[in-house]
Amino acid sequence: MKHYSAFIVLCLAAASVLAAAPSYPTKPVRLVVGFPPGGAADILGRIAAQQLTASLGEQVVVDNRGGAGGLVATEITARAAPDGYTLLFTSIPHVINPHLYRKVNYDAVGDFDAVIQFVAVPLMLASNTGFAAKSVKELVAVAKTRPGQINYASAGAGSSSHLAMELFKSMAGVAMTHIPYKGTGPLLTDLIAGQVSVTIASAVPLIPQVKAGKLRGLAVTGARRSGAMPELPTIGETVPGYEVTNWFGIIVPRGTPRTIIARINADLNKALAAAGLKGLLNAQGADAAGGTPEAFATIIRQDFVKWAKVVKDSGARVD
Repeated sequence: MKHYSAFIVLCLAAASVLAAAPSYPTKPVRLVVGFPPGGAADILGRIAAQQLTASLGEQVVVDNRGGAGGLVATEITARAAPDGYTLLFTSIPHVINPHLYRKVNYDAVGDFDAVIQFVAVPLMLASNTGFAAKSVKELVAVAKTRPGQINYASAGAGSSSHLAMELFKSMAGVAMTHIPYKGTGPLLTDLIAGQVSVTIASAVPLIPQVKAGKLRGLAVTGARRSGAMPELPTIGETVPGYEVTNWFGIIVPRGTPRTIIARINADLNKALAAAGLKGLLNAQGADAAGGTPEAFATIIRQDFVKWAKVVKDSGARVD
């Protein structure tokens, strides 16, 4: 009986502490996005922020910190307090940058805790409407007759769009000239205007331009055709074995309370299960993902190894 009474006292004390602890969140939450407005990270990050604002009851503010392919935003987040008030909306550049830069002031795996994979997004191979090639096969043929003369745009040196095109060049046996931009938004302006010929970039900002007739979609980079534009073939249908799929998700500084990680994960999993959000994401060319923090952490670790090899084989360097 004495032990039982002691147990009751401990339970009441724990309940008292929990009741006294402030609920989360009690102030606005910052969602850091490492790219300028207009690109896939910004578009999808704002959708995630809207969902969290509704579920958390506090404003989730998107903080665009473009620069160095997401490196600036990642360093900002790594230095932030692990209190749940700084989240990073990130993607494949998170695991690419450490292999591109000689000095990176964070450990892409060890300095962060995974929260949730928000979506999976194929990239799209697209051209301006005046470009001669109207298919992947024609692009390869034109590039082989004009080696190095076709310019391709990317969202930045070492970005997923850069390395996806380098992988395409290698597997297709063609040479093209790289024109890096500071994000997908700026490259779209010049691509539409015909200043550059082609790009491989996230399908999210490209699909509206293709549907509006401002750009020509040639193919998607995923293993399967996109539900948003099923008429477009995969690059792999012409270049066997080619496949690149980007992911976007939320990570936080290592040491963020597990209760906060679990709360954000549960809220976004619930949102991603709703037909309305799934439809909105599909229209953007993205597939709702979700899942556990542990599953997302595994993807990050695996892609860290995968993209190390791609960077090494391409010879890409930023500094």
